[in-house]
Amino acid sequence: MHSCHRGGRFYRSQPCGAPLKANGGDGLPIPPYAIYNIGGGQPENLLDYIQTLQEELVRAGVLPQGYDFEAHIELVGMQPGDVSITYADSTALERDYGFTHKIGIREGLRAFAEWYKEYYKV
Repeated sequence: MHSCHRGGRFYRSQPCGAPLKANGGDGLPIPPYAIYNIGGGQPENLLDYIQTLQEELVRAGVLPQGYDFEAHIELVGMQPGDVSITYADSTALERDYGFTHKIGIREGLRAFAEWYKEYYKV
């Protein structure tokens, strides 16, 4: 590490110009960044999501008309680590940046399917 002169004292724990490390009230370090959830703020049914994705993959031509989705689906019970309900709470993103989602599931999956087709040239 470099020595750095700050306020009449020398510090050797951080290079010059590095941000000072800070700890929160719980004693854990506060990272110099934030992680945001992006989503609609409401739960979506997984089977409805999968159905919509299937429809949009066919519509975009990523998968052929008449593709046998049922042959590739195996429904199983809850697995370790599964959660019964989940959704993105994006209030921090709205608070910090004024961002609110404006795209629904179908529109987002349609854009994804079209991007996938173009990117992978399928």
